[in-house]
Amino acid sequence: MKYTDDQIADIGENIIKALKTVYDPEIPVDIYELGLVYDVQISDEGAVKIIMTLTTPNCPVAESLPAEVREKTSEVEGVKEVDLELTFEPSWNKDMMSEEARFELGML
Repeated sequence: MKYTDDQIADIGENIIKALKTVYDPEIPVDIYELGLVYDVQISDEGAVKIIMTLTTPNCPVAESLPAEVREKTSEVEGVKEVDLELTFEPSWNKDMMSEEARFELGML
């Protein structure tokens, strides 16, 4: 079964909602607002590819955080499979945070 553009947009919105429930344990802001998610691609058959990073390559949650992202994404209705790619190019920096995240952390 192939999804329509509207269905893919809905799945994308729900993936973002799910990603906003995942937090970096050292920072009280979700990974989406932190700017750790670089890209979310959804095929018309429900295959999802997420390209994300961590705040540092030797982040203490380097194993558990991607697993949590994969798990929460796969729970979204319509998602058939999740391919998660961890990258450190470009490396994350504070400028990648949303205005909301910067406000939350008192940086505005």
